[in-house]
Parts: sequence; C-alpha cells; structure tokens
Amino acid sequence: MTINIVIAGPRGKMGSEAVKMVMNEPDFRLVACIDHKNNGKTLDTILPEVDRAIPIYEDAQACFQNHKNTDVLIELSVPAAGYKHTKTALEHKVRPVVGTTGFTETQLKEVDAFAQQQNVGCMIIPNFAVGAVLMMKFAKMAATYFPDVDIIEKHHDQKLDAPSGTAIKTAELIRENRQSKKQGHPEEKETIPGARGADLDGIKLHSVRLPGLVAHQEVIFGSPGQTLTIKHDSMNRASFMDGIKLCVNRVMEIKGLIYGLETIL
Repeated sequence: MTINIVIAGPRGKMGSEAVKMVMNEPDFRLVACIDHKNNGKTLDTILPEVDRAIPIYEDAQACFQNHKNTDVLIELSVPAAGYKHTKTALEHKVRPVVGTTGFTETQLKEVDAFAQQQNVGCMIIPNFAVGAVLMMKFAKMAATYFPDVDIIEKHHDQKLDAPSGTAIKTAELIRENRQSKKQGHPEEKETIPGARGADLDGIKLHSVRLPGLVAHQEVIFGSPGQTLTIKHDSMNRASFMDGIKLCVNRVMEIKGLIYGLETIL
C-alpha cells in the first residue's frame, strides 16, 4: 500500500533529510509540503536534489483541502507552528508524525482527545533515533538505584527550544522510577542565575547550543564513590530517518496519541 505524505518544514535540516527519505522509499509518496515561505512554488525550485514539482503551501488548511488523499503529515517545522499543523491535520483525518518539540502537557491531552475523536492515529516523537530511545530506557532503569542525576543535552545553535524534548522526556521517564528530591547542598546558591540548570522535580537539565553539534545527550548519575554516564550522539540527521519511517508505517495502524518512540519499540 502506498502512503501519501505531506512534509512540514522541508527546507530545514531534518525536513530536507526527510524529503530524501520519503522520495527514496518505494511505498511512500510525497504529495505536498507546508512551508512558511515559498507559497505557490514547487519543491524542485528550492531544493536542488529534488527533481519533481511537489507543490508548496504556506497554509496547512489549503494543503489538506487540495490533497484529500493525504495519509500522513510528517511535521518537522518549528514549535510555534507544530501544534497548529498537527491540529489542522487531524481535522482532515490526516495522521501526524511529529518531530517538532515544545508541546505542553495540556496540548498533548488535547491532541490525544482530538485524535481519538477523529478515529485516527497521531505520534509525537521527541527523538527519532533508536539509540536515543535506548539511552532513555537505560536511564529510567538506572534511576531506581541512582536518584541523583543531571542531564546535559547539546544541540546545534539554530535549535529554538531549550531544554530539548528528548531531555524533558528523559527526565519524565526517570521521575517514574525516582522519588522527588532536591539535589546538591541544601544551602547552595547560584551566584549567577541558571548556573545549576533547569529543575524538573529535582532533576537538573542543562542545554548547550553550539555550531558543529547535531544532537547529543548524556545522563550522569552519581552516588558515593561512583558515577554512571549514559550517552548518545547523533552525528548526522540520517540517524533519525529509520525512526521516522517506522512511525509513518505504525501511525496508520493506531488510534489516538502515542508519545515517544520507546512506546512502540
């Protein structure tokens, strides 16, 4: 069965990699793209590696109205647009596979309820790399024995949200196996605000943004006399494509929201 796909954010580094993956996959067909620029143009005029005239829309409503055969939206744009595109796709019974992060808990509940109402699947995936998902699973296991933990996530300097969705998801998984506690000295003070990082139930999260990075995270556990570091590095964005491919196929089979790749591995 051929799956008809719309990609939001085709000019981005993740989006352009997804365009190549979809166009090279025999069971996938790219029917259109959503982009906040280049409305009315075709993808071959802005991406030199594309040799087909795939239409580009600025407005998601117009895109789905003109391509009623769309099965899946791959959403890889920016946080400000990701939620809107996801809701619009669901309105048209298009199944979103979302890599854009920044969704609030309230938004996740709304998306789940709407997907259930529309009787279609939706997947929001903070990290499509299988290795990153294993890192999160191992961190959750370790938290049973190591309640003191810091998360350091490192991304390229064009990433808009901090901390990353992967870091937040990792902290949420750790929290399931860890009692809430305040880390460090009870009377410690930040001489520069933010020096100890963000705080999620006592778990410290630190974000690094530098050119040359792609997506990297280490989870550092400490206890008397020992530390344990669980680390994952994505060297390029091709590392995410197998996860996207898996999700596109799986979202056709589910109803409601799945959050996190670990739930289907």
